[in-house]
Amino acid sequence: MFLPSALLLLLAGQARASYKDFGIPQSSATVSVKVFNVGFLELINATHTFANPVVPGHESVTFPMYSFLIEHNTSKSHQTRHMFDLGIRKDPQNLAPAFSSAITAGLASLKEDKDITELLEDGSIPLTSIDAVIWSHSHIDHIGDMSKFPNTTGLIYGQGTNTETFPTFPTAQLLESDFAGHNITEVDFSNTKLSFSGLPAIDFFGDGSFYLLNTPGHALGHMSALARVTPTTFISMGGDTFHHVAEARPFPDFQHNFPCPGDLVASARSTISTDFFWSPHTHNGSFDIPSRAQPLLSISDLPDSVYVDPSTAAVSLEKIATFDADEDILVLVAHDASAAGSLPYFPASLNGWKKAGLKKEIVWNFVNASNPAFFFDVTA
Repeated sequence: MFLPSALLLLLAGQARASYKDFGIPQSSATVSVKVFNVGFLELINATHTFANPVVPGHESVTFPMYSFLIEHNTSKSHQTRHMFDLGIRKDPQNLAPAFSSAITAGLASLKEDKDITELLEDGSIPLTSIDAVIWSHSHIDHIGDMSKFPNTTGLIYGQGTNTETFPTFPTAQLLESDFAGHNITEVDFSNTKLSFSGLPAIDFFGDGSFYLLNTPGHALGHMSALARVTPTTFISMGGDTFHHVAEARPFPDFQHNFPCPGDLVASARSTISTDFFWSPHTHNGSFDIPSRAQPLLSISDLPDSVYVDPSTAAVSLEKIATFDADEDILVLVAHDASAAGSLPYFPASLNGWKKAGLKKEIVWNFVNASNPAFFFDVTA
């Protein structure tokens, strides 16, 4: 009996076989993607606002802040440059009081020697060469200090973004200087006909090399991005679709395509607390990773959650997680602490991530007890 290939894949329990199965059109156009780690932000007694459960001893969290340089060749003689997220400014005392007060009160601390504008200039990338900055959303750890960019640099953000500024609005996180003099573009997904894994998408350059995706739930207007770095491989810049990779791992397709290395399976038996985590083949005091069929963490739905709509955010997360399970898409969210020590930072390019085996190298880092993203043992 003849069975369609799609049904054969389903019966075999295999994940998606091609980027085209997500609805992504074919193209030979690509962009160059380079990543900066702008610095580290520590939030005291705040893990519960991001993730659940919070294991004793992990009540505070330290996040890296990634900023991405997207370079696109429009012709042999012309290149455009865009930034996707900027991290935080290095002088948080000059933020709007809604956040600067948290620094003063000792609720947060920042380790950042240089902001993204200084890192760019140190790398011989003139700020005048940045055509536009794209905010995944308007939280202070993503927007940098737009006043340092020339007025020739545009600003792009998602529809519905909260653009209230201090002092007109006393509780606003943004400043008037974040917008002053810049050409503003608000991305509207309402009329797009593109959708990847259920996420409305806009072909940013019109050639299939770079897409903006609507990923609501964390903040008003939240967007992520999908960059084609070879004709068949991609980088998903997830913004704050999730904050810890264990909120997206391990779904079954992820386990299928990226089995946990044996040494980590063995060490996790004693390092992951079975008082907080369980799976079908787990026993008291011995956690079994391979039989776990859902992520170890979930996004916070507490009253002080950083997600404005946790239910919607959970759906966006599951859609991005389908990318995470695919062998041809590298997913990097803005605060992935598990990858911070392994990423090739600017001036290196991320484009060769698959050939270099980067994804297979880093995706299970979070269950390594020596990794800063390991949140699963009781230390208190």
